Parts: sequence; structure tokens; C-alpha cells
Amino acid sequence: MSQDPLVLGIDLGTSGVRIAVIDCSCALLQTESAPYQIGLHNPFDWRDRCVELIGLLKPDYRHRLKAIAVDGTSGTLLACDQQGLPLAEAMPYSLACPNVVEQLRALIPQGGPASSASGSLARVLHLVEQHQAPLLLRHQADWISGWLLDNWSDGEEGNNLRLGWDLGQNAWPDTFISQPWRDALPNIRTSGSVLGPLAPQRAKDLDLPEDLLIVAGTTDSNAAVLTADADDDEGITVLGSTLVLKRFTNQPIAPGSGTSTHRVGGRWLCGGASNAGAAVLQQLFPDIDLAELSRQIDPDQDSGLKLRPLPRCGERFPVDDPQLEPILTPRPVSDALYLHGLLEGLTQIEQAGWQRLTSLGADPPKKIVTLGGGARNPQWRRLRERQLGVPIRSCNTPPAAGVARLALQAVQAPDKTIHLGEN
Repeated sequence: MSQDPLVLGIDLGTSGVRIAVIDCSCALLQTESAPYQIGLHNPFDWRDRCVELIGLLKPDYRHRLKAIAVDGTSGTLLACDQQGLPLAEAMPYSLACPNVVEQLRALIPQGGPASSASGSLARVLHLVEQHQAPLLLRHQADWISGWLLDNWSDGEEGNNLRLGWDLGQNAWPDTFISQPWRDALPNIRTSGSVLGPLAPQRAKDLDLPEDLLIVAGTTDSNAAVLTADADDDEGITVLGSTLVLKRFTNQPIAPGSGTSTHRVGGRWLCGGASNAGAAVLQQLFPDIDLAELSRQIDPDQDSGLKLRPLPRCGERFPVDDPQLEPILTPRPVSDALYLHGLLEGLTQIEQAGWQRLTSLGADPPKKIVTLGGGARNPQWRRLRERQLGVPIRSCNTPPAAGVARLALQAVQAPDKTIHLGEN
């Protein structure tokens, strides 16, 4: 029916933005993407790509939208004023602040997602030294949601775990109360809750319905999980710019540095994200067709190389070590052999990641569903199957369609509510 409501998901990733429109049956109707023109550190680039992509929506789809939900890179943090105006560039999630480790120990128990020098709380301590109060500290998805609302008061719980939000207590730690930056933190809202209506001026500028709702989203990796329809015995690996592992569990896992446990659709979702991923491949093979190069790899043979493909110094998962150095040499004459070794190195990080999650209480996956650009590489998939010892399937639905499900949940009748993360 032409009047059936539609919803929009906005996925703010490491390298760009993607949007997706779905209908009441979760069918994907339209998806568009655009790379950042400046980079992840520039919030105006996030905003401008959203404007660009919303402008590409079919007019009929745009005018039938009832809700929008946004996901973003977990940990990319921005200091802005009370009106949401950025005070400086954002600090990307991969930027560690080892100089504040002693301050962290006084604020947060060791072992949790906020206790790492690579966590958002470390970036908070860095940012408050650079800017005077009053200011707001907002993660990427929360800032874009605030822009749509023209109100930057709120933040979504999953995006703020690495800042210190306690899911068990539904509160900020008591140690935060006396901190001069306490008022800079957002009011936390649950994933899937309605934040408010689209701001009238945004509706006019974007040619969107005035009654459109803005719904609290989630992190980019959680949004990817929502597209996967993973079974209980499946783990989820996102092979994007970074390598992300996720696993539904019956209860929260033990806290560990570099890991996090989210609550998505009433289920516990544990995971961790490495700084390594496909971004290092683009860094080392600029302007080279990696799909074509991969065809020269025999995934049933070992490369003989021992590489640690980090894009720069520092790792957060499966080990939390801001000083960990990449190992990118020796580089053989053969680009195919070098790529083979790098893919093996990434797979070893994935294997160590699953072992890490299992040691904290998650069941080891019996199968793996893979998302992201790397999911389309058959040689890498075979190499991973051989090394990990489990079957792997690919899912090519974009994360923007996953976060759109949260928007859909907010507008559906109770008897049609989607139970996210369940089949």
C-alpha cells in the first residue's frame, strides 16, 4: 500500500555514511552511500553527507518516512557548545590517550570498557583540558541525532558505555558526580526509545515530514549485527575498516579491557573491536584492486609471513595495549603474497578475539556470519574457515538497514513489534 509507513536508518561509519529505507516487513527499498570528503574527525562532514544522501531519496519514500534512527562509530567523541556547535575536530575512536591512565584508575574500575586508554572516558579527560566549560561531550551518533532534533541533550546508552555509563545501574559512576565535566555528559536514553520530533527547520531544509520521529539508535557494529539475523550458536564478525566481533549471550560477560556488553532489543550482546581491519589494506595498497589481487592467493596454503596489520601504534582488542607496534615488514616483492600475509594476520587477530570473548564467559561460536566489505572476499573467507575451524556465511545487508529496525520498532503497533536480534 502506498501509505504504508517507512523508516530511515543512518549509518555513520569509519570511512563514510550510508542510509537505508525499509518498510514494515524490513524489506530494503533504497540504500545510498557517500565517503567522507574530509574525514571521520570532521563533524560537518558527517552532517553534510547526511544532507547529501537524504536528498537522494525517492520523493515518495522521503514523504512517507515516519522515523529515523542513527548509528555511529563507538568512541568517536566531540566537544561542542550548548547549541551543538563543534569546538574542535572530533577525536576518532582509534585515538588512544595513554597519558591519562592514572586519572582513569581514580574514576572507573579496571577491566571495563571505559577503563582503557582507548576508551571515550580517556578522550573526555583530554578534551576537558583543551576547552573551557560549559561544553557538551557527544559521540558521533548522538551529535547527528541532536542535529536532527536541534537539541543535543540526550545520548544513547550503547554509544556511551566506553564513556562510563553503567548498564547494570542505569547510571553514571558515583565518582563522576564531583567532576567539573559532569554536566557535559548526555542524559542517557535506551536504544530504540523516541527522542522527539524532527526539528521544524530540519524538516523544511531536508524536505522531510514534520511529524517524523527521531529514535535513539546504537553503535555501528551493533547496527550491523541487527542485519545479520544471527542464530544463537553464531558469532558475528564485521570485516570493515576495523575488525569487530559480536556474540549474543544469555547474561552479561565478565568485564574486560577492550570489550563491552550492550543491551540490544532486550538481549545481551558482547563484543570487542580491534584497531586492525580493512583500513590497513587500503593504506598499504592504495589504488589497487584488492579483489583482483586476492584471486592470486591460494587460501589453503600458508604465506610464511608473520605480520600484525595494525594501521598505527596501539591496540584495544583482543589485547588492550596503546603501545603495541604494527608488524608490516618484511614486504615481499609479490603484492599477492603480501596481501596473503596481511589477511592471515587479520584472521589471527579475529581468532584471538573469539578466544578472548570465550575466556570472559561467552560460548564459542559454532558458525560465523560475516558482514562488511571483507565479507565479499571468497579467498579471505576460505582462509578464515581453515584457520578458525568453523563454517562462515556472508551477509551483505548494510548496517543502515539494521539501525532502521530500531526506528521501525518505535512506530509499529505492539502486536507487530520486532524482537530485535531474534529470529
